[in-house]
Amino acid sequence: MMTKVLFVCMGNTCRSPSAEGVFRRLINEAGLANVVGTDSAGTHSFHVGEPSDARAVAAARKRGYDISDRTARQVNAEDFREFDLILVMDWENLSALQQQCPKPHQHKLMLLMRFANEFEEATVPDPYYGGPEGFAKVLDYIEDACQGVLELVRKRATQYQAA
Repeated sequence: MMTKVLFVCMGNTCRSPSAEGVFRRLINEAGLANVVGTDSAGTHSFHVGEPSDARAVAAARKRGYDISDRTARQVNAEDFREFDLILVMDWENLSALQQQCPKPHQHKLMLLMRFANEFEEATVPDPYYGGPEGFAKVLDYIEDACQGVLELVRKRATQYQAA
């Protein structure tokens, strides 16, 4: 049984594709790519069909992540059924998803930073209107939180294999 993780921000050009890229590499390195799936989306349609922000791509590339293949998309009704974890970057986007999400799937919605161990921030800040240092800070937060998410999906995978 596969565990599916969706990362969500506002436009799906900076934070959520960065989180997807970081997490994708972590699950590949952990040998879990066959039991853990990942994707990203935005709550708004501002950038649908566009590639990831060039600054996010450059920051990710500096750390060895490739997010250049991502194309922005908007969260849709099927995502609430399809994904096991829907990890959101900030309160505003969490609120937007809570309003859309059917009650039986509300438990899947969480802030990504709840899985962080190193940083105490509740949210991943939007770097879109800032400079390159904001994109680096976002990756710091995402790398930390994705390690925590990896531990959760690793436990799930182990439980499924034992069953």
